[in-house]
Amino acid sequence: MNAKKTAGTDLRERPPIVVVMGHVDHGKSTLLDYIRKTNIVDREAGGITQHLSAYEVEHTDKDGKMRKITFLDTPGHEAFTGMRSRGATVADIAILVISAEDGIKAQTKEVIELIKKSHMPYIVAINKIDKPNANVEKVKYELLEHEVYLEGLGGDVPFVPISSLKGTGIDELLETVLLVADITELKGDYTNLATGIVIESHIDAKTGAKATLVILDGVVKKGEFIATGQSFATTRMLENYFGKSIDMAGPSQPITLTGFSNVPNVGDLFQTTKTKKEAEGLCVENNQEQNKSVLDNNTCPEGDKIIPIIIKTDVAGTAEAIVREIGKIKKECISYKIISVGVGDINEGDIKLASGDKEAIIVGFNVKIGNIARDINEQVQVGVRVEIFNIIYKLTEWLDEYIETLRPRQEVHESIGKIKVLKFFSKTKDKQVIGGRIDEGVIISGSLVKILRRENEIGVGKIIEIQSQKIKIKELGEGNECGLTVESKTEIAPGDYLEAFKIVVK
Repeated sequence: MNAKKTAGTDLRERPPIVVVMGHVDHGKSTLLDYIRKTNIVDREAGGITQHLSAYEVEHTDKDGKMRKITFLDTPGHEAFTGMRSRGATVADIAILVISAEDGIKAQTKEVIELIKKSHMPYIVAINKIDKPNANVEKVKYELLEHEVYLEGLGGDVPFVPISSLKGTGIDELLETVLLVADITELKGDYTNLATGIVIESHIDAKTGAKATLVILDGVVKKGEFIATGQSFATTRMLENYFGKSIDMAGPSQPITLTGFSNVPNVGDLFQTTKTKKEAEGLCVENNQEQNKSVLDNNTCPEGDKIIPIIIKTDVAGTAEAIVREIGKIKKECISYKIISVGVGDINEGDIKLASGDKEAIIVGFNVKIGNIARDINEQVQVGVRVEIFNIIYKLTEWLDEYIETLRPRQEVHESIGKIKVLKFFSKTKDKQVIGGRIDEGVIISGSLVKILRRENEIGVGKIIEIQSQKIKIKELGEGNECGLTVESKTEIAPGDYLEAFKIVVK
C-alpha cells in the first residue's frame, strides 16, 4: 500500500517506538505499569498480558527537554509468537526484559533471535534486582552464551539493572532509550498523508469496529479517511491512547479509531486519504482470503473423523494466537477443521453455521453469547456445544480433552509374550496339552494367543492352564519352560509359536 505524497515534506525528529519483549512473568507489564502509572496487570486474566497494545509516555531527557516515547506491550507466553514478531517489525528499539532470578528462558531465546533478524537496536533490562535470589552477573554471562555482547563485556548492547516493582533504574532505562533514539536519528514526515499499522482491533458493543493504530509516517487529521487491507473508516472519532478526542496525530503516535466498515486485521498496513472514494478504492476485502488461509492450514487426513470448530474472540490478535495453539493438537483417527474465525460476541449466524454439522463446536474467548443466539441454541433440534474461556491454555486444554472423547476407538492387539512349542502331549476336543519355552515377555493364564507357523498366523486360542514343575501357576516369565493347556480348534505342533496378547482399546 503506497501513500500518496503531497507537494512538500517536513522531516523532523520523531519519538521512538519501543517494543518491550521477554519471557512470560519476567516483568514486562509491571515495567510498563510503573512507567505509565496505571495498572494493566490486574485486568489481565492470570496476570498475563493477552493483548498487544500501544502507549505513549513522556520523559525528561538529560538536557531537561520533555520528550515522548511510544511503547508496545507484547504478550510473552508461547501462544503469542506471531504477535511478538509483529511488535518487532513495527518498533525502532527493543527492550529485552530478563529476570535476574530466572535468567534466559524459552521465549527469551526466541526474542533474541527476532531482534537479531530485524537488525533493531536494543537494550537489555535485567529486572527483579530487588529479589533475594537475583544474580545480575549470572544473567550477563548467560547472554554471552547466546552471543549478546553487553557494554563492558566486549560489546555495545546497553543494559540497565532495574526493579519494575520498586522503580529502581527506570529513569536510567528511559534515558538510555532516548540516547539510542538520538544515535539512530529517527525522522518522520509531518506534512504528508499518514501510513501505519494496525496493532489491535475488536468490536465495541456501543460503537462498532474499533482499532488501535500506530502511525509510522505522516499525519492523521480529523475529516480524512483511513483504509486498511479489508476495511475503511472516517477519522471523525479519533482518540489518543488515553481515550481523549484529538484533531490530529503525527509520526510514532498511537491512536484509536472507531467506526470501521469491518474489523481490521491485526498487522494490516493503513493509509489516510482525503475522500471516501479513495479509501474504498484502496480497501481490499480480504476476509475470505484470510479464512481460506486458515482452512488451508487445517486439511484433514482422509478417513479421519472431522470436528468443525468456530472461533470467536474479543480482539483479532488473540484469534491468531488461539488458531496457532489449536494447531498443536494432534490426535489419531480424528481431525478438526476451523471453519470460521471472527471477532465479537457469538451470534445467531455462528449458531446456524455450526448447526449444519452435529459435531461442530463453538469456542469463545473473552466474549459472550448473544440473547438471540442463546435462544436459537436452546432449541432441541440445534443444541450446538458452546464453550467460553478467558485463559488461552484453559481453552486448549479443554479442546484437547474434548476431541479425545470424540475420537473413534480401535481395538489393538498388544503382544505380552511368546512361547516356542517344544512338545505335543495330548488333545481332548478343543483342548490341547503342550510343552514349551517362553522366549519373550510373560504368559498369563487366561491370555489369548495367536498360533504362528513359519511366522504366519494359522489360528487363535486361549491359555486355560499353566504348569511349572507340576505346579499350577497364574503367570510365568521369559526363559522358563512349562506345560500349557490351550483351548483352540487349530492343531498345534512342535516348532509352532504361541504369541500371547491382550486387547487394548485406543
